[in-house]
Parts: sequence; structure tokens; C-alpha cells
Amino acid sequence: MRWTPRGCGGQGRTPDQVKRDGWREQRVLAVSLDDDRLTWPERELVRQLGEKLYGDRDQAKEARR
Repeated sequence: MRWTPRGCGGQGRTPDQVKRDGWREQRVLAVSLDDDRLTWPERELVRQLGEKLYGDRDQAKEARR
């Protein structure tokens, strides 16, 4: 029998499983604007929410330069 530390063995979860569990257990939503399952209005809503909460992505890039 091989011993491995907790969390370092067995089956890992896929990124979608992690996102699903995060939503169901903690009400945390992780969404990519490139997700093909979203319609254009849904993508636009996600983009607007992200900009409202965290600022414009393009301005953040310019500020780092």
C-alpha cells in the first residue's frame, strides 16, 4: 500500500467540476467570456458585471506598463 498526502492521490476534479462545486457549495461563480455555452447577451452581462466589480481589463493592462 502506497501512502500519499491528503489531496495528492486518487482522482482529481476537472475545472468544470471545481466551478460547479464552488457554485453549489459557496455561491461563487467562475465564468469565462470564451465559454461557448453562453449566448452573446450572457457574455455581455458577465463582462459588464466584471468591469463594474473589478474595473476595466484594458485600463488595468495600461496601468501596469
